[in-house]
Amino acid sequence: MSKPVVLIAEELSPATVDALGPDFDVRSVDGTDRPALLAAIADADAILVRSATKVDEEAIQASTRLKVVARAGVGLDNVDIKAATTAGVMVVNAPTSNIISAAELTVGHILSLARHIPAAHAALAQGQWKRSKYTGTELYEKTIGIIGLGRIGALITARLQAFGTNVIAYDPYITSARAQQLGVQLVTLDELLAQSDFITIHMPKTPETTGMIAGPQFALMKPTAYVVNVARGGLIDEDALYEALSNHVIAGAGLDVFVSEPPTDTKLLGLENVIVTPHLGASTDEAQEKAGVSVAKSVRLALGGELVPDAVNVAGGVIDPYVRPGIPLVEKLGQVFAALSTSSLTSVDVEVHGELSGYDVSVLKLAALKGIFTNIVSETVSYVNAPLLAEQRGVVTRLLTDEVSEEYRNVITLRGALSDGSQISVSGTLTGTKQTEKIVEINGYDVEVPFAKHHIVMVYTDRPGIVAVYGQRFGEAGINIAGMQIARHEAGGPALSVLTVDSPVADDVLEVIRETIDATLLREIDITEQ
Repeated sequence: MSKPVVLIAEELSPATVDALGPDFDVRSVDGTDRPALLAAIADADAILVRSATKVDEEAIQASTRLKVVARAGVGLDNVDIKAATTAGVMVVNAPTSNIISAAELTVGHILSLARHIPAAHAALAQGQWKRSKYTGTELYEKTIGIIGLGRIGALITARLQAFGTNVIAYDPYITSARAQQLGVQLVTLDELLAQSDFITIHMPKTPETTGMIAGPQFALMKPTAYVVNVARGGLIDEDALYEALSNHVIAGAGLDVFVSEPPTDTKLLGLENVIVTPHLGASTDEAQEKAGVSVAKSVRLALGGELVPDAVNVAGGVIDPYVRPGIPLVEKLGQVFAALSTSSLTSVDVEVHGELSGYDVSVLKLAALKGIFTNIVSETVSYVNAPLLAEQRGVVTRLLTDEVSEEYRNVITLRGALSDGSQISVSGTLTGTKQTEKIVEINGYDVEVPFAKHHIVMVYTDRPGIVAVYGQRFGEAGINIAGMQIARHEAGGPALSVLTVDSPVADDVLEVIRETIDATLLREIDITEQ
């Protein structure tokens, strides 16, 4: 069996290839050579890129096997996430790979502004000894304003507090408890601008945050204040910044990012009170290696059929170890659910009963949808496109939790409505020290059947000799029954039989048995390993 193909489209650290391991056919291509990229991606299962390679809709459609696009970095401007999601392709990045590098660069900009390091260096390099001109200011007891108290903001806080600074922050999404834990005072944006000696911004770039620091905000700042942006170009209005610096509304600025990069057409570069770097936030050997290794691990998980915490187009996030064993169980329940359906599905509830209800089990809804659609649609089903497939078919999906589970520690039930007005349910659990996956309920009948590759589910009127009848028919067809369980509510009423068989059963054999025992339901269920 051939190994999955992983295409590396840009130069990545040797540790990246080492992290992939020996289980993949690793190939290389120059991602900026468009014809070569389209040819190479055609049979790739995954592609690893940095920022130069454009993975757009054309590139995604050029491959019939692509499952993962991995960006060894944070930004995803060069990846068409919508096209990838539609095609069922997972997009992953390395969101924490550069946070230390970005935090340290921020501190570097603040120190450079406080002590005029770049200008003093340039003057001395030209033979000018200008000690008095470059008299600076200490950070000690200054107020640092951090806009955006996320992971990078928290790292900057810890580093600057060591200088004896007073750190205040504005972040509408951070709790007061978290701020208190970091030793930071939360304030409004206007209060931060008015009180801070140094301001650094660490917000995502969205329509709401673009240009959030402009003329009115500069007017609130101290004339001795400095502003730093190593996050995203455009968070600070560059025209307004130029006016504020030129007119000495504020003292200076440190910029690592720009609206247009490289910034060849900006007046800011000509100002003496601006220090600039060419988008170096992630440009350290350590950050590059972390990014490559991180996405390599994500590729391994994704091609192994597991959920990936760093996938940007898949809900779920970090999966608790207690929840993880339920994922393959629910995928199998989804396949049983789909096989038992007599018409198209209109809604499905994923019910989690027991101790699991106290955890984040949102991933189990994804697993259920993936299992349901695996054998009923022609396209490859993934955690990425399963919700899209449900939406396209008008299937309403809910996740319900209940801490009560009467017979087992945890039970997961898929319960749905079909277009013919009927309802269907199937439940499963994990039992024993080996966490054996079992079916424990089908359409209201209690059973306890370990999952196997082939099952037969039948509903018929309970009567003497019926088992011998269908047992003989299976035997005549060369089908070995490995296990069987029968459930009923009362003698002489409907009975449900679940058989575990060693091989698939031909349709004509099933039809003969259906007619022989007058079955109201007879379904073969073949479990596809995910």
